[in-house]
Amino acid sequence: MDNLSKKSAWNQQELRDFLVSSKIPIRISVLDGEYPLICSVWFEYVDGKLVIVSHEESKLAKTLLRQRKCGFEIATNDPPYKGVRGKADVLAEVGGSEDTLRRVIERYLGGTNQKLALWLLSRVEHETKFTLHPTWVTSWDYGGRMEQTRT
Repeated sequence: MDNLSKKSAWNQQELRDFLVSSKIPIRISVLDGEYPLICSVWFEYVDGKLVIVSHEESKLAKTLLRQRKCGFEIATNDPPYKGVRGKADVLAEVGGSEDTLRRVIERYLGGTNQKLALWLLSRVEHETKFTLHPTWVTSWDYGGRMEQTRT
């Protein structure tokens, strides 16, 4: 992932390994009028980019189509806290999102033969694929600090 902050806790490979192995939804932040809106969605990491799918009528999809930029975070909810956050330019692709949707369903649910997966796939023609091109990225890992406080 390009544009990695010099203050990042992880190098490029460590960051990539976390994003590829993590099954934590990405939190995407956009400005919805005067207030921020944060949405959690499934993602995949592909060649330095983060890829999501969102229904065309969702608030997130409409806002991303309008703004073409966002903030994001993929972070653990349990100690030791660690994660990745950044800013990105967003490219939208209307249609052609079925392959991406199938991959994220497989990643997060373990298969497409489940009630939620089947429901999501039944709406695939109304999904929009968004590719986040990070312009700035950093990571943090409080593992060392938190281990010291536990003893």
